[in-house]
Amino acid sequence: MRQTFSESTDPSFGPRHVPLIRQAMARQGLDAFLVPHEDEHQNEYLPEANDRLGWATGFTGSAGAAVIFQDKAAIFVDGRYTLQVRDQVDAATFEIRDLVDGGVTAYITTAAAKGQSIGYDPRLHSPDALARLKLAAARAGAELKAVAANPLDEAWGAERPAQPVAPVVPHPIEYAGEESAAKRARLGESLKAAGADAAVITAPASIAWLFNIRGGDVIRSPLPLSQAILRADGTAVLFLDPAKVTPDLPAWLGNEVSLAKPDDLASSLVGLAGKSVLVDPAQSSAWFFETLESAGARTLRAEDPCALPRAAKNAVEIEGTRRAHARDGVALTRFLHWLATEGQNNPPDEITAVRKLEGFREETGLLKDLSFDTIAGAGPNGAIVHYRPTARLNKSAEKGALLLVDSGAQYLDGTTDVTRTVAIGEPSREMAERFTLVLKGHLALAAVRFPAGTTGSALDVLARQALWAHGLDYDHGTGHGVGSYLGVHEGPQRISKSPSAVALKPGMILSNEPGYYKEGGYGIRIENLQVVTEAAPIPGGERPMLGFETLTFAPIDRRLVVRELMTDGELAQLNAYHAKVMDIVGPNAPDDVRAWLELACAPI
Repeated sequence: MRQTFSESTDPSFGPRHVPLIRQAMARQGLDAFLVPHEDEHQNEYLPEANDRLGWATGFTGSAGAAVIFQDKAAIFVDGRYTLQVRDQVDAATFEIRDLVDGGVTAYITTAAAKGQSIGYDPRLHSPDALARLKLAAARAGAELKAVAANPLDEAWGAERPAQPVAPVVPHPIEYAGEESAAKRARLGESLKAAGADAAVITAPASIAWLFNIRGGDVIRSPLPLSQAILRADGTAVLFLDPAKVTPDLPAWLGNEVSLAKPDDLASSLVGLAGKSVLVDPAQSSAWFFETLESAGARTLRAEDPCALPRAAKNAVEIEGTRRAHARDGVALTRFLHWLATEGQNNPPDEITAVRKLEGFREETGLLKDLSFDTIAGAGPNGAIVHYRPTARLNKSAEKGALLLVDSGAQYLDGTTDVTRTVAIGEPSREMAERFTLVLKGHLALAAVRFPAGTTGSALDVLARQALWAHGLDYDHGTGHGVGSYLGVHEGPQRISKSPSAVALKPGMILSNEPGYYKEGGYGIRIENLQVVTEAAPIPGGERPMLGFETLTFAPIDRRLVVRELMTDGELAQLNAYHAKVMDIVGPNAPDDVRAWLELACAPI
């Protein structure tokens, strides 16, 4: 089973490891050191060798930061990890603080003293983040100092795991849908139009997409950790550890792509002296800007040129995603059947549910990995957004409670992400009413038609309006982008209250996941993935319209639907969705599951 739980994490990491870090800091004359979650590749999920925050603190969440002074330390997490951080981190060593409300910059302003030197590794921080940190340090009379050698890495020493060297393999055209040469030529033209001679590509997902390759250096995403330089003529240099290069890779890349070692990256950047080089400040660390500008190159701060083309999937990628979701829907439906039968009689604990679901996905024979650590929240744990069960937090579902399960899978032909909330026993009236309000928002977003040029922020209210009418809301985005056998969280598209300048385009895949969370009580979320499509012309309409095609098919718990809160149109939409679940999932489900599915998808 691929799923791992944090029973292996150790709250004594701080007491054991922080003194070693402080000794290394002292040798460099540092009073404090910044420890971000991000690594050299700005990944959401990290290889063990790059999980510096985890080694220093014991915290294994996907977002966070720490600041270690010689006489104090603090760790910063957001609301998703409130329970997890207290479970994993020694509170006597680290003060636990909010990552969002003020965060690291506010802490430095008050915690740093005049004349202190605060170290940072320029390979781990974006230039924009560093600018804010430098301003905070200046306000305290302290100084931010770049280090040539990371003191945390020095303290980690021989115990630090080796960098991953998973084989980098071709991603066949039957899944990619477009040759790498065509992508590079297309992007090269966009570089010329922007006045750039080259672009530095540092996001592993962009490199995987651009060169039609996949790797295995991190869990949950098939990424090859590497960097690349793309020239305006469509040629490129790919910096890849030779241990990762499989025998057929050079021929797959072709003559226009040269392979180089990661150690050659700095000299290659220096070789761009006098050139205009596009670099994405949101994806690339300050080190790239400093190295290029010191060499005499002119940096153009702009979005990764791969981001939008990668987000707008081609027809082959979309059809592959449909296949992946149909396959995944059978596995998920088998799990929901298990919950509706055995799980009702003998309610499982969270970890048992997680392992059971992964087992059904394993049985497809095509599972490459999960797309993220499965979220299974029973009762009050479901109210913690992005809660992750651990051995110490593991809770059993109980009669009269809700179980929220948010999970996804990686297949060669697509990436899935789906959430279902299930009643264990008889739900309360309040639970059913609020589930129905969430469902109404989910259906409204699935059915909307909108003019070309519309952003996700303009659509977000549709998912919230039924909740707002009852004085309710949820504190997370409504939809994130999803890759094609790549990251489950992909930009730049999103559906959120936060303003966005990115218009939704055909081929973009996004989640539709409104929710409601009652602290100390229960959580509700309903999530499907959907792809932006060109909508059929509307009679009398004057503008080109877009819409969504739903990709995810698995039953929604009808026991939680309050009929009188639904309009006839919403009921018809839900019934049509369940009819399609029967069409897509039913023929491939085992007999006993199919018999249950007919009842679970019966019209209301």
